[in-house]
Amino acid sequence: MASGSSDSSMDREMILADFQACTGIDNIAEAITLLELNNWDLVAAINGVIPQENGILQSNFSSEASQASMYGPLSHSEAADAAAGGAVPPPSSSSSSSSPPSSSASAFCPLNSSSRHIVERQPRMLNFRVEYRQRTVELVLEEGSTVGEIKQILETELGVPVSKMQLKGWKSGDVSDSTVLRSLHLPKNNSLYVLTPDIAPTASTSKNSALQESLNQNFLLVISHRETQRDYNLNFPGSRTIQEVKRNVSDLTNIPVRHQQWEGWPASASDDSMTLALSGISYPCHHLSVCRRSSPANAQEPTEECADVHMISDSEGDDYEDASEFGVDDTEMFGMGSSSCRKSPMMPENSENEADALLHFTAEFSSRYGETHPMFFIGSLEAASQEAFYGKARDRKLLAIYLHNDDSVLSNVFCSQMMCADSIVSYLSQNFITWAWDVTKEANKARLLTMCTRHFGSVVAQTIRTYKTDQFPLLLIVMGKRTSNEVLNVIQGNTTVDELMMRLMGAMEIFTAQQQEDIKDEDEREAREMVKREQDEAYRLSLEADRKKREAQEREEAEQVRLEQMRKEQEEEKEAIRLSLEQALPPEPNEESGEQISKLRIRTPSGEFLERRFLGSCKLQVLFDFVASKGYPFDEFKLLTTFPRRNITQLEPGSTLLEAKLFPQETLFLEAKE
Repeated sequence: MASGSSDSSMDREMILADFQACTGIDNIAEAITLLELNNWDLVAAINGVIPQENGILQSNFSSEASQASMYGPLSHSEAADAAAGGAVPPPSSSSSSSSPPSSSASAFCPLNSSSRHIVERQPRMLNFRVEYRQRTVELVLEEGSTVGEIKQILETELGVPVSKMQLKGWKSGDVSDSTVLRSLHLPKNNSLYVLTPDIAPTASTSKNSALQESLNQNFLLVISHRETQRDYNLNFPGSRTIQEVKRNVSDLTNIPVRHQQWEGWPASASDDSMTLALSGISYPCHHLSVCRRSSPANAQEPTEECADVHMISDSEGDDYEDASEFGVDDTEMFGMGSSSCRKSPMMPENSENEADALLHFTAEFSSRYGETHPMFFIGSLEAASQEAFYGKARDRKLLAIYLHNDDSVLSNVFCSQMMCADSIVSYLSQNFITWAWDVTKEANKARLLTMCTRHFGSVVAQTIRTYKTDQFPLLLIVMGKRTSNEVLNVIQGNTTVDELMMRLMGAMEIFTAQQQEDIKDEDEREAREMVKREQDEAYRLSLEADRKKREAQEREEAEQVRLEQMRKEQEEEKEAIRLSLEQALPPEPNEESGEQISKLRIRTPSGEFLERRFLGSCKLQVLFDFVASKGYPFDEFKLLTTFPRRNITQLEPGSTLLEAKLFPQETLFLEAKE
């Protein structure tokens, strides 16, 4: 039974290859669908694809090809021989007499002979992105064109003479203008740059001189070799390409470029022909790490039954039909090999930590399909949703959930040709948060459904359940809304790069419209909050000013109260002193007494006169106390005579009035001390 199943699988693989060679259909999923509709009948499937009219193909066929329709319908073996390049066997006499011409005979495959080329093969087209002083020119040329033709087109686009133009970025180094692009074995997408050392930047291009300067700058790359735990500090000019860096690292680590697995290159460094100046690495220093890519071929010798074949993607310049040049079996090329040939699982089963599971997924994805792939978010689905949906409106992105299934025949093609296409990688990196999960194992699929139910509702989980294995991989495009998250699109694995890009751009248009509304609402809300904050701040400042004014007034009033209190205390003290002095004065003597009496008349600063009689034997201190008792203390006023002018307060207080010559009468005046 196993042998019969294997033979049947091999027959279908041969039929698939023959069908693609005959019809020119490169999309494997489409080819398989057409064959299944015809129960894997090669001739019937070809007849259903190629238009016919009266048994003759509607194309400019050669007469020999038209005559071939007389031979009748081809058998499977004859169709296979024709696809392999053999001649169609002429009909025997018996067959020619018994079998009339049939319209189905027109479905035979294209022959290798030039006279029997029914379906012309389209020339291979190459895409070029050319940078010149921050100007970008996109070119599409046949691989039969020459380097000189590219320069002539650039001369028209950039206005730079071909004689002064240096076209850099070729993987094989500098090439001549007569070099045919086919001989360079270029990938489908290429990045080049133009140098014009003989043309100085004009005033209009002075702002763009940064590119030229960056090409002349030296970048320090700190490269960590993970196996040996050793760091290399390497200096490279900005004009050095990533491919040249990898070759130098190969010399240091003995790891061939094709086996190198890198971490640390920015998402913009999607092409090895890109220069360091244009790759987006940090200046002046950038950290990278490299190790040998794990592969089953390193663990055991390949056998005829199980060979580890590297999948060649568009970016490496080879299409499906070129795989035969490398001895790649169609089974391996289409991802339909036996389970024993499968590499390690993309994600371990029952992993406790989602971040660890995604790290394993990213490493395995890079090992299988190369370093050029979307930057997968490392963390839980909840964390990815937070990153995509719950920042500021201007910073929000769409969430792309990639669901991988190794049991699907479309997985290898979708990953290598769609997910690793430069245009898809660049678009996803700029506009999406990409989160991935492997649903090959039932436990991991159940875990995913639980997460989707929790974050997006049961409808999304039920939608994922409805997809069959051969419809995987899936790419879910999720947009965050105010109340809930909405799945905008579910992209299946049977698609093309152009269709995938169109559906991503369509989702992006819907998201952009919603984002503009969110930005407007957010700006209005922030404006309202700003006005409220300004009003609150103005109110706070007003309250603060009122508080300070009130405190200043209270301090002033308190100071006035204190000064008034001090003044009152001083007055009370002065009054008490005055009263005590007044009470201590000796009584005023009578004029009739027989003692010597001195009559003194004292003029105050206000113009009033104080008169009193004193005994001639009285001390000057008694006179001073009398004056103080009237409110003119000794320490504030001085007592002067009129003529001659004398300062009595400077005399000895113990002297008598007679000794001071204030007898029998004298007029004095009070003057405030300075």
